[in-house]
Amino acid sequence: MKFLENIINMKISGITGKELLKYGRQFDIYVTEDQAEKIARFLRKGNIDIFDDRDRTMVIKEIARITDPKTAKKVNQLFIQLTK
Repeated sequence: MKFLENIINMKISGITGKELLKYGRQFDIYVTEDQAEKIARFLRKGNIDIFDDRDRTMVIKEIARITDPKTAKKVNQLFIQLTK
């Protein structure tokens, strides 16, 4: 299972704004191009482990700051599905 966790975390740490827009449409999570770029820059800055509750909470708080709480809640629900 650790192998898949590493792959998912690597994908997140290298994601682009365009990819976020694509995944957003796929999972019915709306973000603007500017928001997607800001989120992607944030994700690329750090070594984030979405399987760690503290890291995931930090990411969700930053997404809420960049977008809004409703969008962050949808992202959190998606992360929870991915991490179970």
